[in-house]
This record gives sequence, structure tokens and C-alpha cells, in this order.
Amino acid sequence: MKKILVTGAMGQIGSELIPKLREKFGKENVVAVGHHKEPSLEFKNAGPFEMADSGDKEALRNLIEKYQIDTIYHLVGVLSAVGEKNPNLAWEVNMNGLKNVLDLAVEYKIERVFWPSSIAAFGPTTPLFNTPQKTVLEPTTMYGVTKVSGELLCQYYFVKYGLDVRSLRYPGIISWKTPPGGGTTDYAVAIYYDAVANGSYDCFVKEETVLPMMYMDDAVRATLELMEASKEKISIRTAYNLTAISFSAKELAENVAKYIPNFKCTFTPDERQKIADSWPKTIDDQKARDDWGWSHQFDLDKISIEMIKNLKIK
Repeated sequence: MKKILVTGAMGQIGSELIPKLREKFGKENVVAVGHHKEPSLEFKNAGPFEMADSGDKEALRNLIEKYQIDTIYHLVGVLSAVGEKNPNLAWEVNMNGLKNVLDLAVEYKIERVFWPSSIAAFGPTTPLFNTPQKTVLEPTTMYGVTKVSGELLCQYYFVKYGLDVRSLRYPGIISWKTPPGGGTTDYAVAIYYDAVANGSYDCFVKEETVLPMMYMDDAVRATLELMEASKEKISIRTAYNLTAISFSAKELAENVAKYIPNFKCTFTPDERQKIADSWPKTIDDQKARDDWGWSHQFDLDKISIEMIKNLKIK
């Protein structure tokens, strides 16, 4: 049975990936690692939990040895908008933590490593529509710089050491379990929170802003499918393009209004608009679909229904 370590356990992806991993491999075989945020009692009781900073190599080493880890999902990261406010922190957390994980993975002969990239790896010189798998990567945010650097670092460790490290360029991810965490695409999450709580939302990008998005269930499934694919099927060792649907902020607001009568949305662009404008509107992820059978399941209507239903309960 696999022994899995997941850093960034209480983040947007970790909080929903970990239950799926525990369901599949047994709760005692999936070690959740948090850093600065104290988990809920429910989270702590759900399986092994440790507090550790991914920048502390010895702390990670101790966990690998203590639990005899053979698979790592390294999800720790400072996101785009937060990263622009503190670029030094973004570099330190996003790059040093990844380097520690990759070094330890080689040292301890870890079977497989997952690390998340992002559409932030693209920039204003990247084709905006149907962005190809191999294209110009000239991001204008520190978050994006760390994603491009991280992709190349992962590929380097595969080429030089044979480390089986895999990655996805996530689009904006929409989920209800964790509140918005400082990303540029977070308007697509915040709109549901505010719609349910207040019946209105002031969006921080223009109504015509279009970005690629994905529901969390699809993102988690894509991650698991990628990690379960045989080595022979993996042809991309930087990060796979991944997408589901693209829509404008106005289309999103109109869709929310279908399910919450009298919902009102205003648009007041801020500094995040510039970041959003630098990212593609649609993505070509055919390589992922061909190599390991990726296919999304949630369209915008299904996303809205799930988000509103779960947030009302929450």
C-alpha cells in the first residue's frame, strides 16, 4: 500500500484531494501536512496530521522517514495576487519548498511526486486563444515566474535523476470547501460566497474578462488520473495543459442569477485585472486527453448548482 505525504493540506486543492486519497489508499496511509493554519478537529481526526514548513528540509526529511513515504503531493504555494504584494515570500515559499521536496525525493527514492503548475505560467506574449501545450512562457507575475521555474526544475530532476515527477497547469479552480485564498481567478469563487450570503457581489475584474475555469471535482480527478497513469503514457515532464470551460465574468454572474433570484453583480476592476489580462482565455489540453484520457465533467450550470447547494449548507 502506498504511503503518501501531502503538503499544503489545508489549501484549496489539498483540503479536497486528501479525502479522496484516504478513501482510495486508507486514511492511515495519507499524511496531511499543514504549516501556519491550525486545522479543525474534524480534519485532525480524519487521519495522520503533522505541522511542518516545506522550507525546512530536515522537518520534511523526518516526516518521510517517520511514515516511510513513497509518494509526495507538494501543494504548498503563495498565489498570484498575494505574491505580487510580497514577491520575495512567493519566491521563497514556491521555489525553496519545491527544491527541498525534489532533493529529498531523489535521496529517498520516492516513487512519484506531484507538483501543481498554473495558467499563471503563461503571459501577455502567449497566444490568448487555444493556447498550445508548447508555447511562449513569459509571465509578468512572481507567481508565474515561480511556476515556469518550477516546471523546468521538475523536468530537470526527471532528466538528470529519473525522478517521476508530474504536473498540471491548473486553470482557475472553483470550490466551496475553502474560501478564496488570494488568487486572480478567485472572483469565480467569491461570487458564489457573496451571492449566497448577501445576494450581491462586486467583481474585481471587468465583465468581459474571460478565463479558463474548472470545478474542484474535475481538478481532483485529473490529478489522481495523472498520478495513476503508467510512466509510458507520460510524455510531458514540465506540466500538462489542463482545462474544462471558459466563460466571461458577466456570463458567470448571469448564470449565478439563474439560481439566486434578485442576485446583483457590479464590476470594479482593481490591480488583478492586469494579471487576468495577461492570461489565456482558452486552453488546448489535447495532450492530456490523448496521453492519459483526461475529460472534464462539469459545465457552468452544474458548477453553479453544486456551489450554491453546498454553500447554503455550509
